[in-house]
Amino acid sequence: MENQSSVTEFVFIGLWGNKKIELLFFFLFLLCYLTVLMGNFIISLIIICSHLMQQSMYYFLCHLSLMDVSYTSTVVPRLIRDLAAARRNISYNNCMTQLFTAHLQAGVELFILVSMAFDRYIAIVKPLRYIVIMNRQKCNMLIILVWAVGFWHSIALLLMVLMLPFCGLNQINHYVCDVKPFMKLVCKDIHVVSILVIANSGMVVVVIFLVLVASYILILYSLRTHSSASQKKALSTCSSHITVVLSFFVPCVYIYVLPAEREKKDKDISVLYT
Repeated sequence: MENQSSVTEFVFIGLWGNKKIELLFFFLFLLCYLTVLMGNFIISLIIICSHLMQQSMYYFLCHLSLMDVSYTSTVVPRLIRDLAAARRNISYNNCMTQLFTAHLQAGVELFILVSMAFDRYIAIVKPLRYIVIMNRQKCNMLIILVWAVGFWHSIALLLMVLMLPFCGLNQINHYVCDVKPFMKLVCKDIHVVSILVIANSGMVVVVIFLVLVASYILILYSLRTHSSASQKKALSTCSSHITVVLSFFVPCVYIYVLPAEREKKDKDISVLYT
């Protein structure tokens, strides 16, 4: 392909360009990564080895935990290595693989969050029908649907990037292979491609975020008739989920809704959910 013949590898500029700061964050990110691995491993082990796996909320939580480890392991180990490395190069094929894998896993993680919000909505708003609606067969169907939609999202972005003509520039102003930094290296007008990226990633993130917000508005509205104890119990199960949703979606909305030409602090903000 034309882009492969002109560019065989990419070089990450990285986060800050200050070696002392990057060495400091090398240890900080390494500690964070080990914490993520240990925390999610404990969560998954407890759920799998107990009766909790039979409950749909913990069934989704186990999948979310495994995807969190998988997504983080796609991005963070290389980021940690590059913070201490003198040269931050990555081959074209490995870069495309990272792009596809990261978006696949992030997409699956986003849609699992939607499934968890739906589960909480049914549990709180329609408690008498909860066992019937959220049985294991339907939970499995939701997980299969989540993977199908995540694959569609990531393969569409990958095909879009594979068609872009790179004409020699290979320095990526980022720490990970992502579609928006790639568009800075393209030697043609990217107006149409930018619109497609916003349609694929930006609008999907916005729509999902609005659906989640609407679901929690409905949950809060339905709680007005419940007792104080029931309200506290319901809010305790939803508060951590809302925190994860806000910390994940708000940076994604900022990064993928704005056109590539207006990219400013994308790589710094992406650290919040990476």
